Amino acid sequence: MTTKKKNNFYAGRLAPSPTGLLHLGHAATFWVAYRRALEHDGMLLLRNEDLDPQRSKFEFVEAMVEDLAWLGIAWKPPMVSQSERGALYRVAFEQLLETGFVYPCNCSRKDLARMMHAPHEDVDDEPVYDGRCRPVGDALARSLVPGMNYRFRVPDGEAVRFVDGNVGPQAFTGGVDFGDFLVWRKDGFPSYQLACVVDDAAMGITEVVRGADLLKSTARQILLQRALGLPGVSYFHTPLMVDEHGIRLAKRHDALAIRTLRQRGLSREDVLAMLG
Repeated sequence: MTTKKKNNFYAGRLAPSPTGLLHLGHAATFWVAYRRALEHDGMLLLRNEDLDPQRSKFEFVEAMVEDLAWLGIAWKPPMVSQSERGALYRVAFEQLLETGFVYPCNCSRKDLARMMHAPHEDVDDEPVYDGRCRPVGDALARSLVPGMNYRFRVPDGEAVRFVDGNVGPQAFTGGVDFGDFLVWRKDGFPSYQLACVVDDAAMGITEVVRGADLLKSTARQILLQRALGLPGVSYFHTPLMVDEHGIRLAKRHDALAIRTLRQRGLSREDVLAMLG
């Protein structure tokens, strides 16, 4: 499942979830992604992360495309929608299963809800797993167990290191900073972590620009890249925007949604000036 990348070619991506309107926090990160693509004379792609069938809505897809255009953030079509890429995720999952990197697990409903979207989507980061379903020793199931969810077995004590283009050297230790994480649901949906890794490789992404709340997810995704034999990518994590109370912006902040600011009469220049 190896994907080759052209030397010195830059490809970035925007990856919003259509579960609400884009807000200033999204705009800040997407503007950085757009500027970095321009600086590298590269291209910017758009991925519609609509894996959550309960929360994803078509009107939010239309709104995000319109708001990006209004902000002046150009991307190269066509837009990729994760809901149409199930076969790719299944191939990757089966590879992980056959090579012994994952194991079946009885997850709670809260776990299942969490794995459907990125950790920054209004929820806390996935907690360190307590190992309740982890196989003893090195024994791993290499065939599908019907009706089960699956976790990636993280090497305990192994530090995953990378140098972020914005915040510098990073290290997260398996079993301490993060634990075995969910990669597949029993109803056939991949986790955010797996879908993100598969799509970044398939789309030829060379740099991922996203919020600093996903630094720990980068460690998980690096492990998945290694397990799947996929090329690594560069990372650039941006500071999070917060409201007047110091709480990071989320889709519940309707007053700071790009659509709301537009309706209040703010110009594109006004909104860009608010990004800092």
